[in-house]
Amino acid sequence: MEQFPIHTLARILILIGGVIVLAGLILLLLGKIPFLGKLPGDISIRGKGFSVYFPVVTSIILSILLTLIVNLFFRK
Repeated sequence: MEQFPIHTLARILILIGGVIVLAGLILLLLGKIPFLGKLPGDISIRGKGFSVYFPVVTSIILSILLTLIVNLFFRK
């Protein structure tokens, strides 16, 4: 049985940390866009003592944009 090199584990942890930091920065920037999350088609239900929010249209638009960006970078 071959041992798992420690430097490989270190690189994986650095990569995971970088992805987490990048995701956090993206979430901070998306929070500053005023119309994001308030599009027509996003469902918001407010009741007595609770609220539920389903960003349906926002999720679809973000999915389309991320698909286009990923296809631009990873096209063969």
